[in-house]
Amino acid sequence: YLFLDGWYPKVRLGKRRVRVPVLVTMGVRADGHRVLLDMRLVGDESAAAWRDVVQQLQARHVGTPVLALIDGNPGLALALREAWPSLPIQRCTAHKLRNLKAKAPARLREEVAEDYRRVVYAETAAVVQQRRTSFVKKWRMRCPAVAQSFEEAGDELFTFLRFPRSQWKALRTTNALERINGEFRRRTKTQASLPSQDAVLLLLFGLLRAGHIRMHRIDGWQQMPQVAAA
Repeated sequence: YLFLDGWYPKVRLGKRRVRVPVLVTMGVRADGHRVLLDMRLVGDESAAAWRDVVQQLQARHVGTPVLALIDGNPGLALALREAWPSLPIQRCTAHKLRNLKAKAPARLREEVAEDYRRVVYAETAAVVQQRRTSFVKKWRMRCPAVAQSFEEAGDELFTFLRFPRSQWKALRTTNALERINGEFRRRTKTQASLPSQDAVLLLLFGLLRAGHIRMHRIDGWQQMPQVAAA
């Protein structure tokens, strides 16, 4: 599996606080262990930047992934499909929830969130699909922008249903990457400033190498041989 996301950590460079765009790629090996594959500073999170990431992964012979988890960036999806046309893609359900709430009036946001969670956290695939249909029907009437945003993701919001039930929690979102980002934010809050943008990457790699950020096996790793054989 591949987890890919763009971060914009805010750091102090000299007397200025700036957001530094970082593209991060994490892989899950056949034994279920997570491993950082790529981390780079870019000018912006463009299709060209992500295409370069994917091409570098191919050049390093990482193999053909079984699944890619992304935040919904269209440039990233395009780059992945150019490299691996039949690659299943899972849109991050947490990112989509933020999109849905942004489309709803403030008074409806909690209701949207509750309905949405009932869809993506349903116990079985059949119930997910039943509640998915109900969600669209309800919100087309109450707030069409919410329904439109929900439908925009299509089946890629539910690709996780094809995988073992024990892995659903790990495969719904890109939250595995957020742990690295969260630890980085916690560390940079205690520093007055960083000397350069390159220091952002040095700090991130340092935290990983020193063991301050540990990447354990994903939930349901015992079913990885079953997935690989499918």
